[in-house]
Amino acid sequence: MTNTELIFNMLAEISTKDISQAEDPDTFEESINVARRGGNVASVARKELEAQTGKKVISPLNAKKALKN
Repeated sequence: MTNTELIFNMLAEISTKDISQAEDPDTFEESINVARRGGNVASVARKELEAQTGKKVISPLNAKKALKN
């Protein structure tokens, strides 16, 4: 996982937390909706970055492979 991927993951998490705090969901279904919307914030940002740079953000790197080197 690259630094950019980590940043987008963090964006999804903080967006979900902020939406959840603002809306205070009562049910599990409402929480699922909040999580999807938080993830969508990061998805939109990722797609925009990919459009601007012409490069994919998602890489085949993962911690298991990186630690072997």
